[in-house]
Amino acid sequence: MKRTPVAPANRPRAARLMAAVLAVALPLGMASGCSGKASGGSGGTGSDGVKTGPGVTDDTIRVGVETDLTGVYAPLGKSLTQAQQMYFEQLNAQGGVCGRKIELVVRDHGYDVQKAVAGYSEMQSSVIGIAQFVGSPMVTALKGRITTDKMFVIPNAWSTTLLGSKYIQVTGTTYDIDMINALDFLTREKGIAKGDKVGHVYFEGDYGESALAGAKYAAGELGLTLVEQKIKATDNDMSAQVAALKSAGVKAILMSAGPRQSASLAGLARAKGMTAPIVASNSGFSPQLLQTAAAPALLKDFYLASAGAPVSSDLAPIKKLADDYGKKYPGQPRDSAVVNGYTGAVIFADALKKACAAKDLTREGLITAHRSTTAHDGGYGTPMDFSKVDEPGTRKTYILRTDAKALGGLVVERQPQESEAAETYKVPAGA
Repeated sequence: MKRTPVAPANRPRAARLMAAVLAVALPLGMASGCSGKASGGSGGTGSDGVKTGPGVTDDTIRVGVETDLTGVYAPLGKSLTQAQQMYFEQLNAQGGVCGRKIELVVRDHGYDVQKAVAGYSEMQSSVIGIAQFVGSPMVTALKGRITTDKMFVIPNAWSTTLLGSKYIQVTGTTYDIDMINALDFLTREKGIAKGDKVGHVYFEGDYGESALAGAKYAAGELGLTLVEQKIKATDNDMSAQVAALKSAGVKAILMSAGPRQSASLAGLARAKGMTAPIVASNSGFSPQLLQTAAAPALLKDFYLASAGAPVSSDLAPIKKLADDYGKKYPGQPRDSAVVNGYTGAVIFADALKKACAAKDLTREGLITAHRSTTAHDGGYGTPMDFSKVDEPGTRKTYILRTDAKALGGLVVERQPQESEAAETYKVPAGA
């Protein structure tokens, strides 16, 4: 999900307005994220005998959020943040954690690495951890500091560069695992056979190249020929890529880019008579696309590879989540980012609860509690193992299919599976 930073002055007026509206909608403590070192907790032992550290006082636990409310992933960031706001409000209504209320401290980095670094510096001494951090380039840039600070971080990114630190938890799969399982799906269920050519359009940088590593491995295992098309995040017209893939005679296409690129690719491919199935990485689709001229193309054999169940899922906890979110934020999109944000907050809070039970709400106590979890399952989809630093939480991938009638625009095409190739693949942690 790498993108050339956009200067604030050049951002569309609508994007700036959306950020202002969201700031009004969120509680003051969340929207401003004031540094508040005095209320951040200075360490020691609380009156209840619980060891405390940065971000923790006798009545408050401050949790950070580094999101994108004004950049390329602003719709995603808004859904993520509102879902987490809702979860922690629900948790506080039940008494919070360890007799303490959770306070979110939100920073908008606008998908700009420098702003993300500045936001982290502001929160560094006054939060116990970060429950949402959008963008692998941002987290990768701060990886050393995160480790030194013992800051528990849940990134909303799935590059293999984020693996290898005890303190950074990649939930679900990584992009490479998703592409391996996507090729398994294509060979088992969409008629792709040994000797066939498969195209892969991908962003330059850690997102796309992480996905490419998995596609290359699986292609080798399955006897497929991969036709690579590397693009920049600023490339929105896929005419050249579609022409190249059509000329090569590909039988299927993998897409590891953004929603705009997916819409362009699908629209142009179908217009040229290409019927090849398209499988995108989990960042390659937005339900808002089904309200545009690209909708007919995106509804023809277009799929998404994701570790998470869609918001349209029949799973009882997700159905309740979708209903609660719709009531709290009427008229707001209920997309898969809502599920991702909410479940990330659940994972973070569960670690806080385990740390509380151990009477250790220091940062080290929090990460020790989290990493002791080998089978986390809140009923929201695939169980995850958080004990392995060099591994994603799972190697099982859902294959989702676009559906204009479904909430969030996606339905389950194939339940989460770990292919043989994914099982034998060695994830290049940190690379």
